[in-house]
Amino acid sequence: MTHAAEPLEGTPLIKPSSTDHPLFDAVVDACRTVYDPEIPVNIHDLGLVYTIEIDGENAVSIIMSLTAPGCPVAGEMPGWVADAVGAVPGVKQVDVDITWEPQWGMEMMSDEARLELGFM
Repeated sequence: MTHAAEPLEGTPLIKPSSTDHPLFDAVVDACRTVYDPEIPVNIHDLGLVYTIEIDGENAVSIIMSLTAPGCPVAGEMPGWVADAVGAVPGVKQVDVDITWEPQWGMEMMSDEARLELGFM
């Protein structure tokens, strides 16, 4: 019986983003234009965007989650995000992957999102 490789101690569950890339802020702003249809807060402030990776060719890879596996827009959300980010000048290509690891939780929301939803 083989066991799945355990993550190394100290390995982040969420891959780091390319925060130093010149397009990073514009990509974040584009993510902020996409909203979860059930919650009046954008997906970035909700904490649903886990990783924004941008390579030297300006190809963007986004790893995100949804508030719940049964989210009614699970099939559409990656396309919405890809369309929004693909419209950023300079972005060559966008790949959006949905992950359930780690599972999204309210603690991932920004303070602004918590305030807007009345959790603060």
